[in-house]
Amino acid sequence: MRTVIVGGGLVGLTAAASLGLTGHEVTVLERAPQVRAAGAGIGLWPNALREFDRIGVGAAVRALGREIDTWFHDAAGRRIRAAGFDAGDHRFLLVPRPALNGLLADAVGRDRIRLDAHATGYTEDGPEVVVHLADGSELRADLLIGADGVYSRVRAQLTPGSDAVPHAGHYAWRALVPAGAERPEGTVLTVGADRTRGGYARVSDGQTMWMVNQFETGPLTGSKRDRALRRARNLAEAGWHDDLLRMIAETPEEAILENQIMFVPPPERWTSERVALIGDAAHGLSPHISAGGTLGIEDAGVLRALLADEPDTAKALARYEAARGARFEEVRAHADAVERAVDAEEFAERYAAFSHWMLTTAPAT
Repeated sequence: MRTVIVGGGLVGLTAAASLGLTGHEVTVLERAPQVRAAGAGIGLWPNALREFDRIGVGAAVRALGREIDTWFHDAAGRRIRAAGFDAGDHRFLLVPRPALNGLLADAVGRDRIRLDAHATGYTEDGPEVVVHLADGSELRADLLIGADGVYSRVRAQLTPGSDAVPHAGHYAWRALVPAGAERPEGTVLTVGADRTRGGYARVSDGQTMWMVNQFETGPLTGSKRDRALRRARNLAEAGWHDDLLRMIAETPEEAILENQIMFVPPPERWTSERVALIGDAAHGLSPHISAGGTLGIEDAGVLRALLADEPDTAKALARYEAARGARFEEVRAHADAVERAVDAEEFAERYAAFSHWMLTTAPAT
C-alpha cells in the first residue's frame, strides 16, 4: 500500500516505521528543512515503548533516556504520592526529543523522508488520494495520514472549522540545560501557588530539562527568562527549588521555549475512506498530563494493526476512528480532572488515577 504521512515529528515517524514493517511503501512529507523536534524532552510510558520494541528501536530509545520514578511535591518540597496505586503507575521514560526523532528517522530510512515538502491539501479520487504540494507537484497514494500536529492542514480539510484554539491563559516555559549539582532524582512534579506547576528532571547523564507552566497566567511582561522565573517562584518556599531558580536564571534567553498552549477541540471525524488523523492532529491536548506523545504512538500502533487485519481500507479506518474516539473521551475527562486539582495531594491522586487507567486499558496492537 502506498502511504503518505504528512508530518515528520515523533508520531509521524513512528507511524512510518511501524507501517513499513507491514509492507507499506511509505513517504513522509516534512515541511521543515530538516528532521527536528519541538520541545525539550518527552515522557514515554510502557504502552509507547511496546510499539518501539515492535519496530526494533526499543532498546535504543531506552538507552537515550532516563526512567523517572514520579513523586509529587508541594511548594515546600514535601513528597506526596497517592495511596492504592502500583509503582508502575508512577514510572515513565524521559527522553530528549531531538535525539529520539533522529533515531526514528533512521528507522524509517532517510530516503523516505522528503524535507521542505509542504502539503497544502488533498483530493480523494476513487481508490486513490492525491496529495497536493506547495511547489505544484502531486503524490498519488492509497492512504494519507495526517500527523501534522495541532495546526494540521489535513484536519482542516477533513473537518472544516476544527482549528486549534488557545487553552486560555495557559503558558509553558522549558529548556534543556547542562546537568549540574541539582538533585539527580529531580523534582517533577511540584504543584505551587497560583495554579503553577513545574520542576526539573535529568533526561541524560549530561542534560537536565526544567519546565514551568501556569494556568490563568495574566499579563506577560519582561523577557522569557523573567516570565519563567516569576512563575517558578510560586514553586519555591523555604529554599526548595533554589536549583530550579538558578537553572532558569542561567539559561540563555534564546534557549528558553515559551508556548501559549493550544488544544484541538474534538473533531467531528478522524477519518474518511482514504485519510486518517493521528497524534496531535486528531487530539492535541494541553500537555499537563504528560502523555500526548505516548497516546499518539498508541494511535500509530492501533492504525497499523487494524490496517493489517482488515483488507478494506475504509472499514479499517472506520474501526480506528471508533476505537480511538471512545478512548479519547476518557482521556479528556481525566485531563480535565488533573487540570482542576487544587493542591499537590489532589494532583497526585488524579494523576495516578489517569496513568493507571491509561496503562491498564492500553490497546493490544
